[in-house]
Formats: sequence, C-alpha cells, structure tokens
Amino acid sequence: MAAEAVEPGTVRPGGRTARVRTAVLRAAGDTLAERGFAHLDLADIARRAEVGKTTVYRRWGTVTGLVADLLTDMAEQSLPRTETGSLIGDLKANARLVRRTLADPRQGALFKAVIAAATCETKTAEALHRFYEIRVEEWAPCVQQAVDRGEVPRGTDTHEVIRAVSAPLYYRLLTSPDPLDEAVADRAAEAAAAAARAGAYVRGEGEAK
Repeated sequence: MAAEAVEPGTVRPGGRTARVRTAVLRAAGDTLAERGFAHLDLADIARRAEVGKTTVYRRWGTVTGLVADLLTDMAEQSLPRTETGSLIGDLKANARLVRRTLADPRQGALFKAVIAAATCETKTAEALHRFYEIRVEEWAPCVQQAVDRGEVPRGTDTHEVIRAVSAPLYYRLLTSPDPLDEAVADRAAEAAAAAARAGAYVRGEGEAK
C-alpha cells in the first residue's frame, strides 16, 4: 500500500533526526518569543539550531510548516489531565496549568506571536486550531465525569466548559498588563464551573458539539 502523504514537519522520526527536530523547534520557539513571527526565517533557524540549512528546508519547507510542527510538539508535550474527583478541582488544575504556561516569559511571548500571526496567516491559524483541539480533547473527559456524577446537567457541552476556563486567561494575556496569577486562574475555573452547574453549557436540540 502506498505511504500516506504528509505535510512538511509532520513525520515523527527517531534517532539523529529526532535530535535535529528538537533543536530546530527549540530555535523556532526562541525566535518567536524573542522577535515574533515576522522575523522567523528558516535559514536563521538552521543557524541557531546548528543544523544544515538544506535539512530545514527539506523537512519543513516553509515557516508555516515549521510553526505547525512546533504547535503539534507543544500539544504533545503538555502535561496530562489531572483528575481530582470533583469538577471544580479538575477545572482549577486546568486553569492553573494554562496560567503557568501563559505567565512563563518565553511561553507567553511565544503564544502572543503565534496568535498574532494566526490573525492573518491561514496555515498558522489552522495549526493553532489543531493545538487547542488537542488540549480541549485532553481535558473534556473531566467534565463528562462531572456529568456522570450528577454535578452538572446531562447534555452539557464538555468542550465548551473547558474553553470557558482558559478564555479569560488568554484575554488577560492579550489585552491587559495585569499579572496572570493563581487567583485569576481559580476565578476562571470557578466561573466556568458555576455556569456549567447552572446549565449554561447544555446543548440545545440539534446543536453541534
């Protein structure tokens, strides 16, 4: 059977190729955090990663291909879901994880750069959407468990609850100079949990997930 075609940067290699990928993605992340998307250049990334320029061009092809792979790697490397036995405990764990990421000087700047680029670059936007889909899918089961325990109504849109937790944190990151502290994260989780318990996220008949 013929091999399935893949986009540049989507192969998951081992050995030396894996080390090259790690070095290149690290260099790409550093550049995004330091200088933004507009200054991302494959030749410069190759120099910073100390790998051959032709290797980078052959493997990733374009800057957007490199960013897509970086976001995929970030999603895969994120910490797994925490299960505390209660909806509010699980949502606070999620909110605190998001807060730690966004409050980190490097990671916060990196996300700002990628989000800015996604507003005008389709492939970057698609890669960012995939990143969040992976993370929401990872955490949505904690809401389903709350449904099964009777904490929130049946029909609750599990994905929307998780999105509601992180939305205020990203809003503050992008629009306010105020710090992203743990109290902010906890308030976001508490608000999402209260809304879920009140039925705010119950899907209407025929409403898509």
